[in-house]
Amino acid sequence: MKQQKVQEYEYCGICEEPKENGIHLYSMFLCSECEHNMIHTEPREEKYQYYLSKLKNINQSTLHS
Repeated sequence: MKQQKVQEYEYCGICEEPKENGIHLYSMFLCSECEHNMIHTEPREEKYQYYLSKLKNINQSTLHS
């Protein structure tokens, strides 16, 4: 019997679409495409402010020592 791979999708906090690949930044999932686009956006570009506003939705978890 062949094992079936279950694909898991998460909603990207930037493009708000279900994606399979990406990273977690605190409580937010960022798809690989948005991560790449963010890294290659210059601060003078209009899209930069869009990314900043989306990243403000990150809830940083509290680390108790």
